[in-house]
Amino acid sequence: MAPGGQFLRGIPVSNRLTWCALAFGGLLVLSGIRGSGIGIGSTPSGAEPQTLRMAAQSHHLLMGTAADAGPLSHKLYASTLQTEYSVLEPETEMKFGLIHPEQTHYDFAGADKLVNFALANGMKVRGHNLLWHNQLPDWIVSPAQPWTPAALNKVLADHIATVVGRYRGKVYAWDVVNEPFNDDGSLRNYVWFDKPGIGFAGQGTRTIEQALRWAHAADPNAKLFVNEYGAETMNAKSNAVYAMAKDFVRRGVPLSGIGLQLHVTPGFDQDGSLNDLSKNLRRLAALGLEVQFTEVDVRQRDGSSFSQAEQANTYKNLLDACLRQPACTLFQTWGFTDKYSWIPESNPGYGWALPFDKNYKKKRAYFAMLAKLNSRGNDGPRPSRSR
Repeated sequence: MAPGGQFLRGIPVSNRLTWCALAFGGLLVLSGIRGSGIGIGSTPSGAEPQTLRMAAQSHHLLMGTAADAGPLSHKLYASTLQTEYSVLEPETEMKFGLIHPEQTHYDFAGADKLVNFALANGMKVRGHNLLWHNQLPDWIVSPAQPWTPAALNKVLADHIATVVGRYRGKVYAWDVVNEPFNDDGSLRNYVWFDKPGIGFAGQGTRTIEQALRWAHAADPNAKLFVNEYGAETMNAKSNAVYAMAKDFVRRGVPLSGIGLQLHVTPGFDQDGSLNDLSKNLRRLAALGLEVQFTEVDVRQRDGSSFSQAEQANTYKNLLDACLRQPACTLFQTWGFTDKYSWIPESNPGYGWALPFDKNYKKKRAYFAMLAKLNSRGNDGPRPSRSR
């Protein structure tokens, strides 16, 4: 491969050129226009889809991304979001501290803006999240008077009923509980669980169960997920998630599926982790649950040509793992442009994690995923429709 070049379905192409169309009779047309995708519905009959959103539809796979309300006023941000993705998840605006900043006051402005944008552009909305140990307001973590379990139970019940109820019929799925487990498979110790908790301290996953039941009561048609990081491969945390899920399914607790975050580095797909991921997907699917890749990003130390090639391969292999499992219904990245990625702040020394660069130019990772979606390879059976 020539320096600075890239391979797309076996054909070397300069990274200054992007695919414009695969037209009739195998004619290949190249365009020097950078960063812009072909609009939804504009692909000629017989040609391959030219956006992630359209290409994923043929596999009955939802293609999602996290987004923030502020940048919606930026033309390139909004146009890329609506063109390339079929699911929008508020990255921060639905977290407890932002949407419920004071005990008697909710702030729905940012969440409403994102929900309205998504619905106006034919996108599904995925809510994130209702119960988490992080990004809580001061009135929860530092109350004027210590919480009692009964009082905290009422706070959380009211919060879930209010937020889920407001978006009933608009948010198709919720991360009801986010990151409840430690790496060793034990449950986190924090305000909602046992400090003082909502009345179920020492009773295992009862707090998670109760949150799911409250969310289901507020919107019986919404899909409900427990979302976790570090539980993608076979380990103590994923075993705990699986044990919880198996128990909930057996007892009829309203759990629709498990969200696997997949914040990874290049090389995740080179050390046996992909095989482990596939095993984990199979056992969760065998319970009758959906599995969704909810926060995918592939952080790097630099944006060199070599690093971009590694990253592209990792994105492609993660997408392939999802496509090969019919129960994997969503492939979602945690943002889409490096301009607004959380990685540099949360992981100093890393960046370049998403499929679009800071100028919204499509990176190799984008083209690797698009080529995979258009490849019609041995992906295994897929659902007959998007779920």
